[in-house]
Amino acid sequence: MNPWLLAIRPQTLPAGLAPVVIGTAMAAGDGLFHAPSALMALSAALCLQIGTNLANDYFDFKKGADTPERTGPLRVTQAGLIKPEVVLRAAIIFFILAALSSIYLIHRAGICILIIAVASIISGICYTAGPKPLGYMGLGDLFVLVFFGPVAVGGTYFTQSLEINWAVIVAGLAPGFLSMAILAVNNLRDIDTDRRAGKLTLAVRFGRSFAMSEYLFCIMAAALTPLAVVLIADDHQGVALASLVAFCAIPCVKAAFTHLDGVGLNKVLAQTGRLLLVYSALFSLGWLLCSR
Repeated sequence: MNPWLLAIRPQTLPAGLAPVVIGTAMAAGDGLFHAPSALMALSAALCLQIGTNLANDYFDFKKGADTPERTGPLRVTQAGLIKPEVVLRAAIIFFILAALSSIYLIHRAGICILIIAVASIISGICYTAGPKPLGYMGLGDLFVLVFFGPVAVGGTYFTQSLEINWAVIVAGLAPGFLSMAILAVNNLRDIDTDRRAGKLTLAVRFGRSFAMSEYLFCIMAAALTPLAVVLIADDHQGVALASLVAFCAIPCVKAAFTHLDGVGLNKVLAQTGRLLLVYSALFSLGWLLCSR
């Protein structure tokens, strides 16, 4: 596989794509779709995701978290496929592209989007960079839940509609929880190498059983979120379709609880990414079908 394709980690990109799809569908269903804003939001989200992945590749190698003993997908910096300074430069370029994509959104929607853009980029960098990275203090899960959930969905909706409501914010919890589930599997797989590197993820702090329970909780919370949205927006019962993701997730949950080797958990990670895409498609379809 092309080293750059490995570096951007395509299996994780649904975390950036899904909330934009959901926010855009909700705006379209409310008659407020704005194509330029949707495209710029998608560009900003994907560039931020890729920039964070590249920064993670570089800084985890520098901090000793990525070693030959690691059982996850190959990391290009650790494997010597791309020089560290080149990976870091690419990360900076993608963060700049995320900022440039945000300029139009800031012009259209104002200071709220400026705050979101700045906070998102800083958090993406600080996830593994700096003296006290978020991911090394066990705060990565909260970062993922917030920024790949309500912030991404709400920001996408707001830049198109120039308004916000509780149904949108609550709807954003589901992609946040599913992205958090992806991270939980990742941390479960890397628990031994992370512990040796001093990377205190929740899996390292509280153990394998906690990480597996966190994964199950995130899946169930995501599946229940559409029901909460129905209670808030009682004219969009179709979003309950997305709760079917709980049944689709049964093989993933079973595998997460039984396959604790790197190969098995790598498959669960990829399957959870696809689960996030299925969820976003079902939720978006349900919202649009019930829109007036």
